[in-house]
Amino acid sequence: MGKPKTERALKDTEAKAVLRTVRVSPQKLNLVAQMIRGKKAATALADLTFSRKRIAVQVKKLLESAIANAENNHGLDVDSLVVSQAYVGKSIVLKRWTPRGRGRVGRIHKPFSHMTIIVREVEESA
Repeated sequence: MGKPKTERALKDTEAKAVLRTVRVSPQKLNLVAQMIRGKKAATALADLTFSRKRIAVQVKKLLESAIANAENNHGLDVDSLVVSQAYVGKSIVLKRWTPRGRGRVGRIHKPFSHMTIIVREVEESA
């Protein structure tokens, strides 16, 4: 028996990859997501390669994973892929503390975040 197969949430010309629980604040990760949003996949990879942000290395691996998913799982053309969506979500926050003066405590928040990249195949306009 078993369950019926669920419908695919994305369109046939789209593929996605998800990066979960990465140790960077969502605000900093969103700066890198803005940098690649709406660009062609090859251009976005080049931008991430030469970015000076620490998290750009992991975002580049995520984009490469989305491109590989598009090529191998969905049979899309790699040369015509565009980063259609790149969004960031909040994850857990580790709460730590550090001693301050007069017996008080200073709170330290260590946020984690998630990131999703969706690539879409666009037809070339001649």
